[in-house]
Amino acid sequence: MLVLGEVKDGKVKNIYNLGLKELPLKQIIEEFYQVEVNIRNDAKCAGLAEKEYGSLQFYEDAVFLCLGTGIGGATFLKGELLKPHRNAGSEYGHMVIQKQDGIPCKCGRYGCFEKYCSMKAFKEKVKEILALPGNIDPREMIEKIKENRQNEVLEQYIKQYTEDLYIGLANIVKIIEPQAISLGGSFVYFKDILYTHLLETIEEKRNLVEMPKIVLASLGNDAGMIGAVL
Repeated sequence: MLVLGEVKDGKVKNIYNLGLKELPLKQIIEEFYQVEVNIRNDAKCAGLAEKEYGSLQFYEDAVFLCLGTGIGGATFLKGELLKPHRNAGSEYGHMVIQKQDGIPCKCGRYGCFEKYCSMKAFKEKVKEILALPGNIDPREMIEKIKENRQNEVLEQYIKQYTEDLYIGLANIVKIIEPQAISLGGSFVYFKDILYTHLLETIEEKRNLVEMPKIVLASLGNDAGMIGAVL
């Protein structure tokens, strides 16, 4: 079973976006259904699928980032999923990229990566700039963005978003030195708007950090389900 939050020993810890500190989910499900279950973080599941069958299958050292409500991650070194002894790790969304005047995060810190570069943050800001309804369909939002590319405020925000994303990616590269980073979650549906702009930003800053391959996840929304059975 794939779930949000840090998963360790059958417990889900620090589910910040749901306001939960720790939940013995494995025990709860097993007692209710009287069957044995295994649980794992949704980004780890998606990362396993991308490593086995998708965008990362040809890389030994790689990072998968799931950009959605937050930013989850999975790290692979020498072909194996990194499994720290303490907690599940790879919570890249809570890496601080803006300490001074950073946006408050539900984890209790300020300036976390996901407060700037999760797709939730991106969509909320676009709705604000273009005065879009709160329940707008993502496909309609994409069309609205394309229709408003002459909007200077929107263009400046997209530029800022990709620069913030670059900072997070550059930090990961300096720590892990992966051969590739795969970007998944709903980010892939905005590839014509964000991915192309990100690659341009990376090219502009190529003298600052030697970036690896930055690729898009290829298994879509099925990645988590595929990885859950691996």
